[in-house]
Amino acid sequence: MSQPIYNLMAGLSLNAPPTPTPKPGSQSQSTNNLPSSGSQNRLPPVMKKYMNPGLFRPPNTGLATASSSSTYGETQRGPLMRLAGVNVPHHPKPGQGSPMAKPKPSLTQHTAHGLHGPAHSTSSRALSSSMNPNAAKHPSASTARIIDVGKYDGGFEVDEPGRETITGDAAKVLEMNSGGGGGIALSLPAFTIGRPLGKGKFGRVYLARTNAPPHFIVALKSLNKAEIIQGRVEKQVRREIEIQQNLRHPNILRLYGYFHDADRIFLVLEFAMKGELYKQLSKLGKFDEKRSSRYIAQMADALSYLHRKHVIHRDIKPENLLIGLKGELKIADFGWSVHAPSNRRQTMCGTLDYLPPEMVEGKPHTAAVDLWALGVLCYEFIVGNAPFEDLSGHAATYRRIRNIDLHIPKSVSPEASDLITRLLRYTPEDRLPLTEVMVHPWIKLYEKKRSHGSGVRES
Repeated sequence: MSQPIYNLMAGLSLNAPPTPTPKPGSQSQSTNNLPSSGSQNRLPPVMKKYMNPGLFRPPNTGLATASSSSTYGETQRGPLMRLAGVNVPHHPKPGQGSPMAKPKPSLTQHTAHGLHGPAHSTSSRALSSSMNPNAAKHPSASTARIIDVGKYDGGFEVDEPGRETITGDAAKVLEMNSGGGGGIALSLPAFTIGRPLGKGKFGRVYLARTNAPPHFIVALKSLNKAEIIQGRVEKQVRREIEIQQNLRHPNILRLYGYFHDADRIFLVLEFAMKGELYKQLSKLGKFDEKRSSRYIAQMADALSYLHRKHVIHRDIKPENLLIGLKGELKIADFGWSVHAPSNRRQTMCGTLDYLPPEMVEGKPHTAAVDLWALGVLCYEFIVGNAPFEDLSGHAATYRRIRNIDLHIPKSVSPEASDLITRLLRYTPEDRLPLTEVMVHPWIKLYEKKRSHGSGVRES
């Protein structure tokens, strides 16, 4: 990597609060239910070519009990910080915290999502160590405390027995090491493994701490090479890692480094303390317009950064977003992202509710697919369900997207409605550019102001 890892890993955070899983059996409201028939539930030929189960997700089940005025209260910070082990001295028992410890039960579970599952930001530390040789030699007692990352359940060892040996060209594609920096080589023994954060499609995610001072808190994610090759996505996985490692934006989850062994790839990722946005949305049903506006402003800024780097995300949705320590959004999954200097792509990807007309019709697409997804995301934040979602079947949703069959409830403010309708346009060139999204009246209305002379943001 071009920078020492101690520079890249400055400003890390801790654990996300557990969030209730959506209650089974409840359904979100569809804005246009069409009569169900066998033909309507069959996908058009252009969609059959690309369709996979990942294109669909359950509706938001929190709407039935949602309160639009609900917010994530700061009153939860105290118990949350204690649960995460902040400022708790670490007294490991023999064998505890080691990747070879015996399996132990998990206290909390963090649901994984996307291609690899979620990963997860934190306060700055500058202790003297081989990772940061220029730091002060005598840190204070308070900054020198080691944070407890919880109990390791032995998951990495559970995955090992009977694993297929990976060889050949596919194995070479997945031989990935970023290097450490500052004289530190990244490897599994370099970390104390803590409690599990979740299990993704290709592996597991754990809270972890570097053994060398200043003991950074990270999310350590494993990807099983055999499962990646079996799914024939080794090039896609490599592309995702190579894209994310070069991104530096406050609203994009950081990938600090990566390494591999014979069976797995390990990603060293930023830890987003407040967890998955989708869980918050499912619990509350929908967000108020102030919260939604600030989220959309952050998303527009992050997408503008990606597009300047010629990266098209192509899978913006609540499931791929995390929440950092200060409540900021983090784009966390780049499984469908592509570096496309030519800005024209053909592959259909993403989730059906968020696909633009040009993609469901099998036409070439550009970075404007992210503008469409931003409009869908804005609608879902405020209303609680995707704008073209139709419970009659996938073909009905497809038809509503193609026809821009958009119905915005009267409860949505005129300013928010204007932004949504200017993003959800059939013709990609007609969609509102990100530079104009960030100065739209609805965004400016809820923009955080700076107090005069202090440089401190007011809420």
